[in-house]
Amino acid sequence: MNIVLWILQVLLALHTVMGAVWKLSNSEQAVVSLSALPHGVWLALAVLEVLSSVGLVYPAFRKGLLWPVVAGAGFIAFEMLLFCGVHLASGDSSSGPMFYWLVVATISVIIGYGRVRLRAAR
Repeated sequence: MNIVLWILQVLLALHTVMGAVWKLSNSEQAVVSLSALPHGVWLALAVLEVLSSVGLVYPAFRKGLLWPVVAGAGFIAFEMLLFCGVHLASGDSSSGPMFYWLVVATISVIIGYGRVRLRAAR
């Protein structure tokens, strides 16, 4: 289980860093349903994504730290659910982005729960 969680953590960290780079190089207007987000929030989300990605892999370099993983995964899940809410509020009828965001949120929750569960099992 530990190996599976590490693989998911690294993949989610890479995914989130790529999302942050995309946010820094594209406006919130690039995703029509997210255009309601202010530009400052959009940029802040990019910075928080980078920090969350670091949190996901930081325990590989400093053994025994659980909170960076849980905090990073929790923020990513929160962000994805925020995007779902903004998408629904926009009235956009497409459901493709929602499925994508919900899958990423689910993976984030699995990572956070799995790490807490593994720590409790020790």
